[in-house]
Amino acid sequence: MSDKTYRPGPRDRTVRAANGDVLDVPKGWQLLPPGDGALTRRVKAAGEHWLVQEKRGRRTFSQGVWAPAETIERLRAQREAECSTEAYAKKQEASANRRAKAQSEYVGEFTTAVRDYLAFHPSHAALADRLAGAIADHATPVGSGTVARTKRIPVEQRAEAAVIAWMRHQTTAYDSMTIPRVKGKRREVRRMLARRSKELLARYRKGAADEGSCVLREALARRSD
Repeated sequence: MSDKTYRPGPRDRTVRAANGDVLDVPKGWQLLPPGDGALTRRVKAAGEHWLVQEKRGRRTFSQGVWAPAETIERLRAQREAECSTEAYAKKQEASANRRAKAQSEYVGEFTTAVRDYLAFHPSHAALADRLAGAIADHATPVGSGTVARTKRIPVEQRAEAAVIAWMRHQTTAYDSMTIPRVKGKRREVRRMLARRSKELLARYRKGAADEGSCVLREALARRSD
């Protein structure tokens, strides 16, 4: 069965179709909010339903699924009964352990990739370790939505992008800048700040960076406060 996808409507119990028409939700239906993927999949497979999604910027967010209330309640009761069994608890524990192991391994892999990208002179090895750890802590949590979580590019490219993004937010005034709402202007500013960040990293790679006042050290100091 194909999904019928709508946007939120202007009033309670309404949705907006792709052509702009506003439709009333059928009587006897209720909205299953997002959050339980397994239950949502079962409700969608059970019969007639309407998906509600809202686009914000480049991302699309689920607002839930409208479906007959009796279908949702019946399938919710079945799922709750399954979740109360010992077998289900053991399965969930094993799954959680696998995810935790995979996450730990990825954090290690990503931290190494960041350290390799930094490639600081041996005299700045300690700083490189601290910086790699800080960037990995920020970028690798599951659900963080950062470039480190994407699988579309190699980990080496993820590491580079994460370093530049971290430096943009932690070592520049980017977050407080007033950037004109002109097409391409924000991208231009980000490229300019990226060049400055790469110039700073290059000095550390040569071992020529100042051991005293430095935006990298200051940012790490703020993080440890």
